[in-house]
Amino acid sequence: MPGLIAENVEKLAPYTPGEQPRRAGVVKLNTNENPYPPSPECAKALRSFDPSRLRLYPDPVFLALRKKIAQIHRTVPARIFVGNGSDEILALAAKAFSWEGRKIGSLDPSYSLYKTMAAIRGVEWTGDSRDRDLSLFLWTNPNAPTGRFAEPEEIAAFAKKFKGVVIVDEAYADFARGDAMKLATAPGNRNVIAMRTFSKSYSLAGLRVGYCVGPEKLVAALYKIKDSYNVDAIAQAVALAALSDRRWMKANAAKIRRTRRLFSIELERRGWDVVPSEANFVFAKPPAAMSARDLYAALRDRDVFVRYFPGPATGDRLRITIGLDVEMEKLLAEMDSIFRKKNERRKR
Repeated sequence: MPGLIAENVEKLAPYTPGEQPRRAGVVKLNTNENPYPPSPECAKALRSFDPSRLRLYPDPVFLALRKKIAQIHRTVPARIFVGNGSDEILALAAKAFSWEGRKIGSLDPSYSLYKTMAAIRGVEWTGDSRDRDLSLFLWTNPNAPTGRFAEPEEIAAFAKKFKGVVIVDEAYADFARGDAMKLATAPGNRNVIAMRTFSKSYSLAGLRVGYCVGPEKLVAALYKIKDSYNVDAIAQAVALAALSDRRWMKANAAKIRRTRRLFSIELERRGWDVVPSEANFVFAKPPAAMSARDLYAALRDRDVFVRYFPGPATGDRLRITIGLDVEMEKLLAEMDSIFRKKNERRKR
């Protein structure tokens, strides 16, 4: 007799989000949130939002927001889709561009949600970009958790040969030296979608808005299967306000890039192996005196939260979000104290 839950869901290992500690005094560098506040224009949009509008459904096709995004990326609204966070776009893409007998692929290691998303869809995930059964490939650039950046020319060469859909997940693009948006907006593009989020560079992780740009045919497929009103009216208004003040976002991104560079230098000076990062985090291996897992636990005991991903490809490193300068100094001080105490115990 069949069970009450779909077999693939029954067997599913769910995605594990980063820990969200609520107590005061915590240094939280584990979920790649922006340490700086969003533009004051966002607060202004909230203050001026008419609560009576909440009795009405929001614009189901987010026209004002799409027009602004189209203006920024020099394209047309018909090539733009807006989602309840970029994660919703990924879930819809799995439905629209994968099917039984085909696979979803990504870089390996990469965003761990991709594997979960494939399992929810009931299709196989692979880290082999040469697999002939692939119908959807997710290329995070800069990559997570490594922070590595792939040149747009490399992505373009892959997409030209690839038979399926390529989604370039550009959650961290505003912290990098380039992006693949021109591939997505190119007139002859048939299979590349570039995806962005407001969570990182716009400091709006709590808002849940993302968007993607691509060929009209592929974007239309996402509209066919989305929820009727998938992005609420407040989210649309605040996201539009954020886009009206990109200077604020760019200034914050520049500060994060500066802190990332200085922090990476400090880690290397202490004997860490740091992967060159173009994101708002670094992925680094601590000195041999302590494993990444043990250091993660020791820092957590001191109310300093970083991210640890177990596994052969990631288990020897920590992913550390770039926070305020004072937070990075606190992290370094706590790590120095942990290593100093460990060395003292060894000498006894």
